[in-house]
Amino acid sequence: MAAPRKDNVKNIILETTEALLNTHSLDDISLADISNAAGISKGTLYYHYKAKEDILLDITDRFLEKQWNDFLIWTEDKNKDTSLHRLIKYVIERNINLVGPRMHLIYNASLGNEEIRQKLIERYQKFQNKLSEKIAERTDEANADYIAWLLLLVSDGLVIQKEIGNPNLDIESFLNTTDKTVESFSKLFR
Repeated sequence: MAAPRKDNVKNIILETTEALLNTHSLDDISLADISNAAGISKGTLYYHYKAKEDILLDITDRFLEKQWNDFLIWTEDKNKDTSLHRLIKYVIERNINLVGPRMHLIYNASLGNEEIRQKLIERYQKFQNKLSEKIAERTDEANADYIAWLLLLVSDGLVIQKEIGNPNLDIESFLNTTDKTVESFSKLFR
């Protein structure tokens, strides 16, 4: 394997760690596991990251930034139907289909990783504010903040149910029912 370009090493480390997180917890992954899987020396890994928690922080930033940018691009695309019911469906579907490192972030934040906890809180607030703004643009709804928080909480709950493999919840059916219900509801406010 050819040595990775210097400017691409951090990206390789992040992608490799994300792939390892799909099958292992952060506690079960060593820096040696990451360097071996990435095809780089331990020295190269240590040059960029001193601890796997630092890698998780960069994965967190990258993951949350991508979700944010995708949301903005979608909501501001004038060629798409971004009505309230489509907005709600988009947010829920996107959140449950792009789990990425979310469960690892929530897990580490709940176990006391203050830096990750703060990043998640800041991003939730930023996303909730923008989501509330987008909901308010689409309705005369005075409860846009509430609906935005409700949407985020439902999304997180669905992520957890999906991750634990709950056979009692048909997520696709839930999404379809939610879409139809919100579409009917939003017609009342036009």
